[in-house]
Amino acid sequence: MQFSKVQFYNWLISIGVTPAKTYTVGPIKIPDKFFRDFLRGHLDGDGSIYTYLDKCNNYKGRIYTNQRIYTTFCSASQSHATWLYNKISALSKIKGALAQRKSYRPNCVSMWEIKFAKKSSIKLWKWIYYQKNLPCLKRKMILARQLSKLISKEKRREYTRID
Repeated sequence: MQFSKVQFYNWLISIGVTPAKTYTVGPIKIPDKFFRDFLRGHLDGDGSIYTYLDKCNNYKGRIYTNQRIYTTFCSASQSHATWLYNKISALSKIKGALAQRKSYRPNCVSMWEIKFAKKSSIKLWKWIYYQKNLPCLKRKMILARQLSKLISKEKRREYTRID
């Protein structure tokens, strides 16, 4: 995509979007009231929603299955990932994890990942998809709604204490 308006270019620079932004972007000046809309766009571009059925939890010959759900945001910029994580935590009160994923290939940069597990993901989706017909990538919004519905039907298992 190419923009030819100098004023628009200068505005992008002023809010923190720089040339070669993949590695250089840091905090972006976004008013708090628009942050969750920005975050929804960030999820559409540099985020993922994924799920799988975990059948690896064996205990005393019984196999327990768990539906794992994660929402992630990735960035090659540590500064941007740290800012994004802190902003999400401060505005939504939803906690996740920020981690560096080092590349195993030579001459490749590390990636920074913000990760939210099941309950935090559902809270996050409710926060960013706060009303119908918001601009978003429809397939991710539909997936979030389907997984939210699936999890709402889950029954909590009874656990016994082992001394």
